[in-house]
Amino acid sequence: MKPVWHKGKLTTWKDDKGFGFIRSSDGSQDVFLHITALKETNHRPQVDDVICYQLTVDKDGRIHACNASIEGVVSKPMPIISYKAIEKETLKPKAKSSLILEVLLLSLLPGLGAMNFALTTFNPIPLILYPVMSFLTFTLYADDKSRAKQGRWRVSERTLHLCEFMGGWLGAFIAQRRLRHKSRKVSYQIVFWVIVAIHIIFWLNWLFFGKKLLSLFFGIVFRA
Repeated sequence: MKPVWHKGKLTTWKDDKGFGFIRSSDGSQDVFLHITALKETNHRPQVDDVICYQLTVDKDGRIHACNASIEGVVSKPMPIISYKAIEKETLKPKAKSSLILEVLLLSLLPGLGAMNFALTTFNPIPLILYPVMSFLTFTLYADDKSRAKQGRWRVSERTLHLCEFMGGWLGAFIAQRRLRHKSRKVSYQIVFWVIVAIHIIFWLNWLFFGKKLLSLFFGIVFRA
């Protein structure tokens, strides 16, 4: 059987990650394209390039392009770029140190407040809730980014914000810095930082202004 060739236009290309999506010529589907699927060429893929390709299915049943070439470009050796090296480069020692410092500063007041709350009321729920929800939220961020790369159904922003509000905002902050996900969308960042501010104000109130008010709040929430 002769191989079936398809043609489409590159509608999305993330050069720093080495992947994008092709809109088939008949507009019936968007096909995932990885840099390794392109034949040797000295031309870096760009949006609106016309791509000739075949289709293949991976072990998870997902369709993506293979044996691809850019129409009108002569095949020549392509400079070899390690995308893993690029990703590692984004987390240099200085960047890691900066992230650790930011996390410590952000978690200082809520951490002290949660510990004081546990010692004062003998209720460890806030102290347990923060690390558990942060881990869960980080996992959801990672899953959402993976879904975005694969063109699959995404985790809703409402779900992510709810997890942040329930104590997972610190895990979300780490995920935004480490995974570079949800960190550029202004509307999302506004809601995220409002949630962070609410938590910090809560614990500021507990430590310095009104312990009775916050104690009453947690009592109502966790009895409901």
